[in-house]
Amino acid sequence: MYTGFIAFLFAVGAVVLAEMGDKTQLLAMAFATRFKASKVMMGVFIATVFNHALAVAVGNYITRFDSAQIYIQGIASLSFIFFGLWTIRGDKLEGEENRTTRFGPVITVAIAFFIAEMGDKTQLATIALATQFPDAPIWVLIGTTTGMLIADAIGIIIGVVLCRKIPERTVKLISAGAFMLFGFIGTYQVATQELMLTNTTVILLMLGLFIATAGASYYLIKKEKEAGYPESFPSCPVAKDQKNDEKDE
Repeated sequence: MYTGFIAFLFAVGAVVLAEMGDKTQLLAMAFATRFKASKVMMGVFIATVFNHALAVAVGNYITRFDSAQIYIQGIASLSFIFFGLWTIRGDKLEGEENRTTRFGPVITVAIAFFIAEMGDKTQLATIALATQFPDAPIWVLIGTTTGMLIADAIGIIIGVVLCRKIPERTVKLISAGAFMLFGFIGTYQVATQELMLTNTTVILLMLGLFIATAGASYYLIKKEKEAGYPESFPSCPVAKDQKNDEKDE
């Protein structure tokens, strides 16, 4: 029970961080301008349960290979650093918000979210979490689903309902930093507890990893500034569409 609760808390925190500025959070904000927030959240919930259940199943299956446990743990830890860099790079919508179906708002949102989440950062993070907590797959699923709902609710409430600018750059850097910290801690644990490396080797390994991560982060931040990306997430898009869509239901 204790392990399960820790897995739940870790999963909630990791997915909330992963969703900040993620494509699916932007998608939730976009759909909230067309449909009622409650219907958007229901669609997000349905898509997340199915998508993350698949991710947890994959992660749990990977851990069955006992001979590869050390490599799995190492890759899972390094993946958090990768997710941090991905967060800095950011995501953009590619027309998913314009997806429509004849089944109504909830199913429309669910289908769009399920497709957008395939191969997305939060799905991959869920796989990594499932490998970190192989004995608590249900708790990981509940935690990642809860984290997704919290993050998307934050995006909808602040970005649409309250019509305020969300400081994109600040949010992304904080989320990325937290991910990288998890990655460094996990890598250190694997190096010392699993691989039993000497102190000198561990120090050199962590220093090299830190330099590589710092260099990549600097490059991505510099590239972002040169591209002239906005410093805030868009807020309060055309809210009229919501009334029009509700009339069409």
